[in-house]
Amino acid sequence: MLNKVILIGRLTRDPELRYTPNGVAVAKFTLAIDRKFNRDETDFIDIVAWRGLAENCANYLGKGRLAAVEGRLQIRSYEGQDGQKRKAVEVVADDVRFLDKGGNAGAGRETGSARSNAPGDAWDNLGREADLDNIDFVDSSEDNNDEIPF
Repeated sequence: MLNKVILIGRLTRDPELRYTPNGVAVAKFTLAIDRKFNRDETDFIDIVAWRGLAENCANYLGKGRLAAVEGRLQIRSYEGQDGQKRKAVEVVADDVRFLDKGGNAGAGRETGSARSNAPGDAWDNLGREADLDNIDFVDSSEDNNDEIPF
């Protein structure tokens, strides 16, 4: 079985950070994600982050920030105050990447990841122009062209 969701969008408001009675941090926020079919449409997806990830999201994300969320889809049922049964659909985040430098919200905050910020991470170069001076080109004039050069 597989339940994996990857989303990129902008926060519609600042993350709401709360703590459970046991002291576990939980942050909730909503991503606005554009989709284009016959006309422009936007989906608003609720995101839930737990523990240290929740605290990082609350500290470094804000309304309007561009973020990538990787996690799983969760559908839960509950009974509303009016006694009606309801369902909530949300993404439980395993990783959140901060994809901009803050813009209007969170000015001065660094681009990074709530999970890790390891150097050489593939996400760090997202959107950057390639530097052709540092690429090793393979000389195809050698006698044995059947071999793969790596």
